[in-house]
Amino acid sequence: MKNAFARRKFLKTASLGAAGVAVLSSSSAHPVSKTSKPKKVELAIATITCDGFGDENFEKAFEIIPKLPFKNVEFNTWYGRNLTPAGLESIAERCRKHGLKPISVQGTAFGSSGRVVTDVGHKLWCMEAAKRLGCRRVKFTGAKRGTQGGLDNVIETLKELAPAAEAMDMLVLVENHAENNIENIADYDKIFSAIPSANVGMCMDNAHFDGANVNLLEVVERFHSRILHIDLKETERLGIHKVVRFGEGVTDNAGVIERMLGHGYEGYLVVEMAPPLSHDTVENDLRKAYALFQKYES
Repeated sequence: MKNAFARRKFLKTASLGAAGVAVLSSSSAHPVSKTSKPKKVELAIATITCDGFGDENFEKAFEIIPKLPFKNVEFNTWYGRNLTPAGLESIAERCRKHGLKPISVQGTAFGSSGRVVTDVGHKLWCMEAAKRLGCRRVKFTGAKRGTQGGLDNVIETLKELAPAAEAMDMLVLVENHAENNIENIADYDKIFSAIPSANVGMCMDNAHFDGANVNLLEVVERFHSRILHIDLKETERLGIHKVVRFGEGVTDNAGVIERMLGHGYEGYLVVEMAPPLSHDTVENDLRKAYALFQKYES
């Protein structure tokens, strides 16, 4: 117990004191807003809906999103310059300019060739980056099924991250993907059995569960208390993850939302149509998505 207490105390000191040696100096680190929880349920949009998977430095996102009714933005920080001091300050400055609010930082997947120390370092910095942007959520999925240390690597990494997340008041969102180390109900059973912390939960990607032939409502009934974030998009058909416009696929996003609201869900509903279906129609597609889900906002 003494060692566990000392370890937690060290993690808290190290994580909260990181600003002292932080890559962003106190003169340049100006969070967009104070760290806060959503009031109840709010819509958000992921930058991937505009940028796709390329290294666009969020230029397309900051061109398109300010034209839309969304104000909450999840940043997909998959490239080195996104997480540098200059990159974070650039995100913060552009959000201030356009009146946007960062709500989550998505980093690259669990894996790092099975090297837990590499994974822990990366994810800890994503947590620090999120705090600097004024939000308290970080999101990660896994690697291709059976690679990069498998689910064991994910669990070992989360065991190290959980105490730091508690100390930093951060939420670590573990996202499912089809054909992934984090894919189905059994995977989450193992994760949550090993990691009881309330600061580690699921990002429920409805289309990816459909793509993996996992029943959405079964996921809700089993894990509703651990679902902290919901990604909204549609896949073309069950067993295949292929993103289509809302209304053109099989994913019952409304059913999931309504069932989760019945369980008292409070958090974000993130529109994550990825990659953009068409540069010519993306703005109109996203306006329609906002109109479709706006009724669920508190």
